[in-house]
Amino acid sequence: MDEYTDLEALSHRALCDMAQVRPVLDKIADKWTILILTVICPKPARFNELKRRLDGITHKALADALKRLERNGLVTRTVLPTQPIGVEYAITPLGHSLREPFEALCLWAAANGDKVEAATLSYDKTASRR
Repeated sequence: MDEYTDLEALSHRALCDMAQVRPVLDKIADKWTILILTVICPKPARFNELKRRLDGITHKALADALKRLERNGLVTRTVLPTQPIGVEYAITPLGHSLREPFEALCLWAAANGDKVEAATLSYDKTASRR
C-alpha cells in the first residue's frame, strides 16, 4: 500500500513541477544527447571521432546537437592549436551530473529492449486486426 502512496506523491510532485521540468527534459531527452554525452563522458573527443562512434548520426545532426549541448552548459568546445585546426568536445561538470541517470536508463534499455520490442510487435499484430 505504501508503494502506491509513494508513487502518487511522486506523480503529484512531477505534475506540480512540470512547468520547470519540461523545458529541461526537452533539452536532454532527445535522440542523440544521451549517446553524445556517453561518448565524451570518459574523455574529450574530436568531432570526427564522435561521428564515427555514433553510428547513424549525420554531420548536421551532430553539429546541431553539440551546439545545443554547449549552449545548455553540458559540453565545452575547445579549439586545438593543430594543423589543420582541430576542435575537441568535453563534458562539463553539469553534463557529468547526468551520468548516473543516463547509465541507469542505458542499463534499463539493455535489460528491457527485447520486452519492449515484443510488446511493440504484439501491439502491431493486434492493431492490424482491428
